[in-house]
Amino acid sequence: MPQMKDGLPLQGDHGPGNGERQAASFRSTMVSVVLNTTLSIAQFVIGILGNSAALVADAIHSLSDLLSDFIVLLANKHSAKAPDDDHPYGHHRFETAASLAIGVLLIAVGLGMLWSGYPKLTSGEPLPPVHKAALWAAIFTLAAKELLFRYLLRVGRRVRSTMLIANAWHARSDAASSLVVAVGIAASLAGLPLADPLAALVVGLMITRIGWRFFSDAFHDLTDRGVDAETEARIRGHLLDTPGVLGIHGLKTRKMGDMIWVEVDLEMDGSLSIQEGHDIAVAARRRVMQQEAVLDVMTHFDPVRVPGQKS
Repeated sequence: MPQMKDGLPLQGDHGPGNGERQAASFRSTMVSVVLNTTLSIAQFVIGILGNSAALVADAIHSLSDLLSDFIVLLANKHSAKAPDDDHPYGHHRFETAASLAIGVLLIAVGLGMLWSGYPKLTSGEPLPPVHKAALWAAIFTLAAKELLFRYLLRVGRRVRSTMLIANAWHARSDAASSLVVAVGIAASLAGLPLADPLAALVVGLMITRIGWRFFSDAFHDLTDRGVDAETEARIRGHLLDTPGVLGIHGLKTRKMGDMIWVEVDLEMDGSLSIQEGHDIAVAARRRVMQQEAVLDVMTHFDPVRVPGQKS
């Protein structure tokens, strides 16, 4: 049974429950693990034998996907835990921490690829010819990663998991890098030998850029960034639409993983009884939690004088 407060579950009564989210996350991530393991091994072996630095770089990117999958599995296990004495607000920010870790991982992988690939372009030494098998491997990887992206994104949106959505876009970044690799290998086979190591550097830049985006977003969420203006406006509208709420002020929001924590002062008729004010606050809280991904709404009753009311 979920924990209740004022007749409402603390997790809100919208969207999928923690159990469904955890199960969906585990299933989809295991699909990603199997695919990334297979692709990493195949790309690395074919890249080495086929003399393709770009395909080897793509294999490393697939390996980083595999590592991020394990991070997601670990965070998924912890984020579904109920609140406890050490974490009274729950463990939702484990998902944000996982997104931060994925960002750091991508940045490290991207910079490492740039560091190791640049000398091949500047050394002036002749490069060995690339085998056609490398091109077919890149094309197959491109198709597999695009399908994986669509699958993970669909699951992530269905269960409202930013962690799964982040992992989906990680898969899309690998699909995009495979496209660059395929073009680089094709150009190399067409008589431009520097195209292959150049594609490897482009992949490194792409990985670094995407990693920074994930790192920056997760970092701001961990430092109590509020929700975007559009979401805040919707929350404000839900509160003001509640019968008995005359106005609001002091509205504050902060991200808690995939959920939102809300604090607000509700302005009500000062002549209301404590029970009547409490009932209005409960109704306002319920209205917000039914419409938005809100973990809880902390309210404060501010009495105001209604025009025409006797002193």
